[in-house]
Amino acid sequence: MSRKTATLKKRRILIVDDHPMMRQGLAQLIGAETDLAVCGEAENAGLALEAVGALKPDLVLADISLPGKNGLELVKDFQVIQPGLPVLVISMHDESLYAERVLRAGGRGYIMKQEGGKKLMLAIRHVLSGKIYVSEKMSEEILETLSGHRAGTESSPLEKLTDREFEIFQLIGQGNGTRAVAEKLHLSVKTVESHRANIKVKLKLNSAVELVRFAVRWAESQGVTS
Repeated sequence: MSRKTATLKKRRILIVDDHPMMRQGLAQLIGAETDLAVCGEAENAGLALEAVGALKPDLVLADISLPGKNGLELVKDFQVIQPGLPVLVISMHDESLYAERVLRAGGRGYIMKQEGGKKLMLAIRHVLSGKIYVSEKMSEEILETLSGHRAGTESSPLEKLTDREFEIFQLIGQGNGTRAVAEKLHLSVKTVESHRANIKVKLKLNSAVELVRFAVRWAESQGVTS
């Protein structure tokens, strides 16, 4: 009876990542903990949304780069399906560019994959306890931003982009033209062109060629090419 009670007390985690080996590794790490259990896995945004609706996990551990849907939009969708659902994003991408966006989208934490298993378990429990988890460095930067001390001193010009503009910028960097971007995001070509124009202004680029070149170089540096 006590064993059954202990099992029931385990917090249930849904893993969302498009790499099978990463999902397996995360499942093994979580499965070794006495207070945590993996309730399901998903390899893309569509399956993740279905799993959240069906499994009602206590926390979603999700990669931000997924096929078929931008990770930031997925975090927002989770909050529609299960308001208040804690989402911890685990990613290979630089937290200085993504962490604040994830928190604004409704996520409760951001941790980079290279941090290792011990810090990941700490982050999971931190978020499950109702707190927000980011690295100490990122926490300091966010506090400085809120206090106004970082005004006008963005560490990257990409911080100036809205989430939608950033999503379009990523797709451009992956080799998508305006029409392809419009189709992927279910937007009109005119709307995408308007976003592209805003992106050029914010990044101080003079032409479409400069925008594509800049976006491709950034995508290659972040490993988000496709």
